[in-house]
Amino acid sequence: MQAGNGSCRRRGNIKQGAGMKIAVCIKQVPGTTQVEVDPVTGTLKRDGVESKLNPYDLYALETALRLKEQLGAEITALTMGPPQAEEILREAYMMGVDDAVLVSDRKFAGADVLATSYAISQALRAAGPFDLIICGRQTTDGDTAQVGAELAEFLGIPHVANVIRIEGANRAELILRCDLPLEEVTLALPLPALICVEKNVGEPRLPSYRLKLATAGAEIRRLSLADLPDSDENHYGLNGSPTQVIRIFPPETGGEREIWEGSGPELAGKLYSYLADHKFLQQPR
Repeated sequence: MQAGNGSCRRRGNIKQGAGMKIAVCIKQVPGTTQVEVDPVTGTLKRDGVESKLNPYDLYALETALRLKEQLGAEITALTMGPPQAEEILREAYMMGVDDAVLVSDRKFAGADVLATSYAISQALRAAGPFDLIICGRQTTDGDTAQVGAELAEFLGIPHVANVIRIEGANRAELILRCDLPLEEVTLALPLPALICVEKNVGEPRLPSYRLKLATAGAEIRRLSLADLPDSDENHYGLNGSPTQVIRIFPPETGGEREIWEGSGPELAGKLYSYLADHKFLQQPR
């Protein structure tokens, strides 16, 4: 959990307007565990793979919709991905968002967490300004849980993670209940800001068939590299990714299994020998 201080309140291009404007960052993730990895780039092959809305992002959408019902707000769902990611924006429309933005460009492909966060932060600047940005805890394909905090840092706004409940809200601040490793705490967060919500923040509603019909022709705004404030392609995709993937592979299934018996020291010795023999450990020089 991280939180900035009040001095960040008006930095960046995110500022308050007459009514609350909320952005929810969502992502399309593989709907199956049977995915292939590009041997050259070390990234997941997403083309043609069955996909779905990241489950954690449903809780972010629900949080935004409850704030809309309580305070009145305009909600924008934003995602970065290939053209097929439009599907989850249509689903967000069916849940009740007011606007949708697809950030898509071949030059964004292969981005690591840092480059992804930077691209989305630039898209939020282009699509905003927003009073509140809401993210889910993490995605099921990357599992880093880092994008939300990095987004806020790029935007220069305070941010809080591990949010399990919004105990109070107005257009100036949120009162948040957060679940930390050793305790729960209550925080006051000035807006504009970013929060990352946990699964127990509230049960997500189902998409509405009535809204599906009503939003069938709703516009999905598209942003490419040329539409962002920073259009230097060296800051995006593989070019802008400092992380170097050495090796990535799906776990093997259906392999051989062994059951070892013995005392603690005996089992520890067997485990060490196994790991060393299979080159999972470096032998001492």
